[in-house]
Amino acid sequence: MFVTRKRTFTLAFLGVALIFVISAVATDYEVIGGLESIPKAVVWMARHFIPDAKAWSRLPYILSKLSETALVSVAVTVCAAICAFFFSLPGTKTTKTAPWIARIVRIIAAFFRNVPDIVWAILLLFSFGQNILTGFFALFFATFGMLTRTFIETIDEVSASCVEALYATGATSLQTVFNGVIPSSLPEIVSWVLYMIETNIRSSTLIGMLTATGIGYLFDLYYKRMDYSSASLVVISIVILVIAIEILSNKIRKVIM
Repeated sequence: MFVTRKRTFTLAFLGVALIFVISAVATDYEVIGGLESIPKAVVWMARHFIPDAKAWSRLPYILSKLSETALVSVAVTVCAAICAFFFSLPGTKTTKTAPWIARIVRIIAAFFRNVPDIVWAILLLFSFGQNILTGFFALFFATFGMLTRTFIETIDEVSASCVEALYATGATSLQTVFNGVIPSSLPEIVSWVLYMIETNIRSSTLIGMLTATGIGYLFDLYYKRMDYSSASLVVISIVILVIAIEILSNKIRKVIM
């Protein structure tokens, strides 16, 4: 068994190394040059990405855009979570729906989940243009697909015994959902919603560069104007927000789990 695992690990390592070499040759990537540029990049960042007095004077405006991005991310996640929960119910085994309906639900969820939010943003730009609605729907579609899939698995794993007991007492499907599915799977659902809020805050920064909204647009604006000190303050604000959201989410998880 140990020899087999060692052989498998060696073959996998050699396969990854071979793919790396082929990719480097195909893209003319210089490995040594890339490694040598790391210290230079660090020195350049230390010189230019330091907020100055002018950047600090823009802090209120940066915080307003940051709060806008955070609120949009929360709104998108909550809306997508509500839609995903009710859409996932026909896709679970607990509701005992027809197999072909459950299959369709899973296919739709897989489609929305596998298309990245950046791709959704690019596609929606042609219809809605550069505005906050484009970013909202781009995040909504990706979040909806992700949460639908996770909710299906969560409901199937967490609430199986409780649902069977309710069905045995003659409860209807609606009664089973509100008295069995929701109470037993709520902690896991809340945990996934909190995780998606963290993810969407990071994703909305990148989408904002495309849709010209939020903190992402502000970073793109400062960076293109070579106002690196202001751009660095934007980055620092985003990092602090993400860390704060993660700490808050972890505390909430400890309480509900």
